[in-house]
Amino acid sequence: MQKTKILVTGASGFIGSFIVSEGIARGFEMWAGMRKSSSKQYLTDPAIRFAELDLGNPARLREQLAAYKEQMGGWDYIVHAAGATKALRREQFFQTNTDGTRHLVEALRALEMMPRRFVFISSLSIFGAIREQPVRKPTESNPWVYSPILLSDTPHPNTAYGESKLAAEQFLTEQTDVPWVILRPTGVYGPRERDYFLMAQSIKQHIDFAVGHRPQEITFVYVMDVVEAVFLALVKPVEHKAFFLSDGQIYDSRRFSDLLQEEMGVSRVLHIKAPLWFLQVVCAVSGKINGWMKKLATLNMDKYHILSQRNWQCDIEPTRKLLGYEPQWPLERGVKESVRWYKENGWL
Repeated sequence: MQKTKILVTGASGFIGSFIVSEGIARGFEMWAGMRKSSSKQYLTDPAIRFAELDLGNPARLREQLAAYKEQMGGWDYIVHAAGATKALRREQFFQTNTDGTRHLVEALRALEMMPRRFVFISSLSIFGAIREQPVRKPTESNPWVYSPILLSDTPHPNTAYGESKLAAEQFLTEQTDVPWVILRPTGVYGPRERDYFLMAQSIKQHIDFAVGHRPQEITFVYVMDVVEAVFLALVKPVEHKAFFLSDGQIYDSRRFSDLLQEEMGVSRVLHIKAPLWFLQVVCAVSGKINGWMKKLATLNMDKYHILSQRNWQCDIEPTRKLLGYEPQWPLERGVKESVRWYKENGWL
């Protein structure tokens, strides 16, 4: 019996590599779509098949896809996880996240290679600060978790990354012949992810740096819960829908760092809370300097908008109801596994 074939674009990335590995474990024929120069560090299983795809060059992409169509007929499902989360210039986000999505869809259509389901990995960032509302204080019984509140569904991204993902979503939603499903994860963490790892490095040095004096309502999702949602979206009889992904809880801004401290066995951490104006100055200067040096900056104005936002809530009830999604990795479990991986792989 022929295996179901699944193509994952951006397979060398954090989320993409986990999707490929899980697909192999589930018995699918997994194809890792990536640039020729991309790393295969986490794609070592001999069962993985590779597809070189240049999403930035539509003519070249069409040639590449045509060759795969002749070779193996195409894919049953496609997970489009390729995307840029950092870039030197604003337009680079759109070239990768928006134009790359459009080039792929248009090439699949032209070559009659449209899959049975096209899952697009977007982001909660498409909503921006529209979700800023007065925060609710934690309860005495649970000082970390807030009660969810109803939120607007009108996107107003406040970062170039969020704008480029929204533009990609808007393109997709206009394609009535594409069996798309959009997933919008909140902050994704786990093994191999480097942004949240920076917090672990800081905690190891006994420093926890935060910004803003107003409370934050933050959501997280462990990478394997995202992967589970992807495979549900591939097979559930639901299309032309967008779904939020989180672990179903809302946390105080200190919860993540406190769990890291606990798992790493670090005592006496200095908690520094800087005002937002200070973060804005640092991000602006860092972004300018790294721009001149043509280096990707960890801190820039996009990062400022992300860190300064106080409300990162999202509603996953439709995801539960329509996809059957039930997160298995609360923050306590996810942080424990992440720290274990950091230690075993020499990151900590």
